[in-house]
Amino acid sequence: MVKLSAGNEVLAYCGKCKLKLAHTIVVMKTDEIPDKVTCNTCKSTHAFKENATRKRITSSKGPGKKPTALDIWEAKVKNSNEPTVKYSPKSTFEIGQLVDHPTYGTGVVERKIDSNKVEILFEKTMKTLMHNL
Repeated sequence: MVKLSAGNEVLAYCGKCKLKLAHTIVVMKTDEIPDKVTCNTCKSTHAFKENATRKRITSSKGPGKKPTALDIWEAKVKNSNEPTVKYSPKSTFEIGQLVDHPTYGTGVVERKIDSNKVEILFEKTMKTLMHNL
């Protein structure tokens, strides 16, 4: 697991966007928990919220715990036998498709934002990338 620190990216709930999006950590509360983050989409700075309510960062290993982004990525990517498609902004991607990005590695398309943007979950981050250009 990657140690979190200021400047790293983390998935967090943005109250302004009303979505769970990639954020940049501004201030750490403890060695494991971000305090302040900046949304990479709307650029607002706010308290770190993993979901709509503030929660500790935990693993889903154990009864009654929600899966983390890493758990979701592992389930969709590591356990899949589907071939990956090399990322290119000229390619068109569909939800659930595996994408091989030269910087971020293998990811899975989580949603289409519009006809030219997709949100892809990678092992360490969630990115909004161009497609269908």
